[in-house]
Amino acid sequence: MRMNFTKMQALGNDFVVIDAISQAVSMDRERAKKIADRRLGVGCDQILMVERASRDDVDFRFRVINADGGEVAQCGNGARCFALFVRQHGLTQKNEMRLETAADILVVTLSPNGEVCVNMGVPRFAPEDIPLIAERRREVYDLELERQTVEISALSLGNPHAVQIVEDVDRAPVSQQGPLIEGHARFPQRANAGFMQICSRDRIRLRVFERGAGETMACGSGACAAVVAGHQRGLLDDSVSVDLPGGSLRVRWSGNAKPVYLTGPAQSVFDGEIEL
Repeated sequence: MRMNFTKMQALGNDFVVIDAISQAVSMDRERAKKIADRRLGVGCDQILMVERASRDDVDFRFRVINADGGEVAQCGNGARCFALFVRQHGLTQKNEMRLETAADILVVTLSPNGEVCVNMGVPRFAPEDIPLIAERRREVYDLELERQTVEISALSLGNPHAVQIVEDVDRAPVSQQGPLIEGHARFPQRANAGFMQICSRDRIRLRVFERGAGETMACGSGACAAVVAGHQRGLLDDSVSVDLPGGSLRVRWSGNAKPVYLTGPAQSVFDGEIEL
């Protein structure tokens, strides 16, 4: 099977975007892993599939496949790249579009300045909605790792997140604790592990170990989860700048049952063709 693709990136979080509307594409776990391989394939953190919507009130179906071949329901950086892709490739003329995901509906808006804003939906905190094995909802949870216990906030934005506060994000044990948190038995569907340093009420620094991809240069849903966690604990304001290894994002959340808004750049890198 030969197919066209576009390599895209959002603050260094890189994607292979595939138009499955204009060409016939059959994607399985092994093909996805081959595409994502940085030595034998194209190389990416995630593969984004552009598909026809299955319902009349949305514009496209948005699928996200991790580098390990597993499919996930949400990706904030990917949603921004997706929106730019469908405009650049003439699949829509809209500046605002509704995307169908495995978890919810995302509303994405392209701004004249080149940035893209994503309505990430309302965060969910009930353990059964994350999912997290816990007797009841708490503001923070103790999570036992191999030789220590860490304190995390847990929530879902279409995918599970475990966020902990660290003094210095540069020295945070991301490579050691990230895999342990990702695959912890209390997270039946695994989790994204966020390590957040609070610099002020409107600025944080963040590193994220993403499930199925490892540490990435940036994670949009992880940025949102970190801000929500800090806001819930009374440590952050409604609008926060999130500094990640790949650059900065802006997250807005006013609490309660309100949606989270994520704003940042997206960029096409190159077009290509691959034979699988």
